[in-house]
Amino acid sequence: MKIHEYQGKELLKKFGVTVPRGIPAFSVDEAVAAAEKLGGPVWVVKAQIHAGGRGKGGGVKLARSLDEVRKLSSEILGMQLVTHQTGPEGQKVRRLYIEDGADIQKEYYVSVVTDRATQKVAFIASSEGGMDIEEVAHSSPEKIITEYIDPLTGLSAEQATKIANAIGMPADSTAQAVDIFQKLYQCYMETDASLVEINPLNRDSKGNVIALDAKFNFDSNALFRHPEIVEYRDMDEEDPAEIEASKFDLAYIQLDGNIGCLVNGAGLAMATMDTIKLFGGEPANFLDVGGGATAEKVTEAFKIMLKNDDVKAILVNIFGGIMRCDVIAEGVIAACKAVNLNVPLVVRMKGTNEELGKQLLAQSGLPIISADTMAEAATKAVEAAK
Repeated sequence: MKIHEYQGKELLKKFGVTVPRGIPAFSVDEAVAAAEKLGGPVWVVKAQIHAGGRGKGGGVKLARSLDEVRKLSSEILGMQLVTHQTGPEGQKVRRLYIEDGADIQKEYYVSVVTDRATQKVAFIASSEGGMDIEEVAHSSPEKIITEYIDPLTGLSAEQATKIANAIGMPADSTAQAVDIFQKLYQCYMETDASLVEINPLNRDSKGNVIALDAKFNFDSNALFRHPEIVEYRDMDEEDPAEIEASKFDLAYIQLDGNIGCLVNGAGLAMATMDTIKLFGGEPANFLDVGGGATAEKVTEAFKIMLKNDDVKAILVNIFGGIMRCDVIAEGVIAACKAVNLNVPLVVRMKGTNEELGKQLLAQSGLPIISADTMAEAATKAVEAAK
């Protein structure tokens, strides 16, 4: 789960990280009122969407008068903001954040992420923060340093000092930076985040260190422990199909291809998508119905897949372990009838009650294309989609 910048700054503030004063706004009038409340003379009008690169896309502007705040808010609110993270279709701006203007002297980059390879937490930092951090990572990777933290011991003052020195933090600001780094790590751990990023972390002309942006991703499996974070969820920023799938406990992610996939098990789902690509096709989605799929669940899965107009064929790939093939077959038959299926359907089943499942499909009278192997299933699905 992702949250907006202003929500992330609320969290950082709770953990003692210094952030500029700011007020969220949902209309132009609210934006002007927020600027009046903050006082001048300079404000930053920021689009709030779940994507980076807002500044380059025209979603972050400086205002030097209340009239400018009104003008810029009118332009940004409601715009379709396109950044390198939104894709060409962009994201509609429904919220703004009006913030005090900052005295920017030097921008740094810091983030905390989970590194699965080392099973530790990685603290990533750079002396080159700001809008071009991706370019820095590409062209000057030596300017990005990574410090691994043992979650049993946490981020020590020594490690935090090492990071501050490595990114060239001046001596008179090192103590502040160390304090922020440790609080950032604490925030990451206690909120069950999978990413906490500050870009930029600013050092002003007086040597004060302050977070000018905040990006958070959370481990969705841990959200039951954090109802206060769940309240930050903005459904407008999420794919409607993925929201609908979550209601039926389906793991669904929409992709750009034309072959719908319905699979039981995340690993098999990934392998199925890889096999489709291997045989020249493009998967339209990741969809894991899990180990306890009912006829209702399978029907809903079909409905969600078919809401995507790009889907030209569906591949059902089932391994009957916990899930019996005959139960899935009954679900597939019920789903086909319920949605009046009008695209080719390829079904491959292996495992418990496999023969019974195949018999049910064969006797259904539906134009189902059967396959025995993943290669055969993928080949037939790719051909059917054409």
